[in-house]
Amino acid sequence: MHIVAVLALDGAVAFEVTVPCQVFGSSVGEDGDLLYEARVCTAPESSVTTGVFGQMTLSTPWGLETLATADTVVIPAHDSFLAEPPPEVVEALREAAARGARIASICVGAFMLAATGMLDGLRATTHWMHAAELARRHPKVEVDPAVLFVDNGSLLTAAGVAAGIDLCLHLVRRDHGSAVAARTARGIVMPLQRDGGQAQFIDHEDPQDIGTALQPTMAWMEANLHRPLTLDEIAREAAVSVRTLTRRFRAQVGTTPLQWLLRARIHRAQQLLESTDLPVERVAAEAGFGSPVTLRAHFARTVGASPLAYRNAFRARPQADDSESSSVM
Repeated sequence: MHIVAVLALDGAVAFEVTVPCQVFGSSVGEDGDLLYEARVCTAPESSVTTGVFGQMTLSTPWGLETLATADTVVIPAHDSFLAEPPPEVVEALREAAARGARIASICVGAFMLAATGMLDGLRATTHWMHAAELARRHPKVEVDPAVLFVDNGSLLTAAGVAAGIDLCLHLVRRDHGSAVAARTARGIVMPLQRDGGQAQFIDHEDPQDIGTALQPTMAWMEANLHRPLTLDEIAREAAVSVRTLTRRFRAQVGTTPLQWLLRARIHRAQQLLESTDLPVERVAAEAGFGSPVTLRAHFARTVGASPLAYRNAFRARPQADDSESSSVM
């Protein structure tokens, strides 16, 4: 039987420890036989989950040595993920990978996996709130904060919390096909595949909150989002050349003026979708996209969902006229 070792380090997030157990423990073949055996492993022999989400003591028959025989190792989040990882854990993970075990992380468990060096040169993800820090600490890892999970074959990473379910269902589908995965998903009352990625959940920073010497220029751009803006016009407002404007944006904001403008327009569209019943045509115009087609293209690329899907997920109260919104999508 396929052994799944769930590595519950001290301060682990209890939900993420139990997610792999629930998903893999619910996976059965056509004959009803279990396809996986999930083992929660602690190092040392017992550990305490993080107190933030309800502290409990874990005491299991399995320790770190279980990683030596596991077919899949799952690393959930734990609250000391920014600290230096225990060398014995890093070594155990490396040895497991070397003999062919599949290793997957959930949420900030990616920091532990990255610490082994095995993610170097690969694409990976983690919770969007900590993606920038993962990229800073591990510059050789290509961090993608917009997706629910990344599959590199024997190394996989998932975004925060519930994305661990998506990842585990993906592994079941990879191991046993869509029929078994769909049956597992139905058993845990979960869609086999969720629409979009975690980009739709990111609380994008208000572009005006950055606070640089470019603040007056950015405030002017914010006030004029509804109309077309060119680099020349922005540079004139800032009383500098286009070249100087671009250089200052890169130095002070970390992006180009037009990329910042696009982010500001996406932010405005999100605000309008969340707080108003304006049809998507009006949202596109108010945010400066000109047409719903342009809005949908940029919104889907940046947020990972359509404007209508985003509104349905994050609207503060029921829409006044769903048919009107739907008609312009």
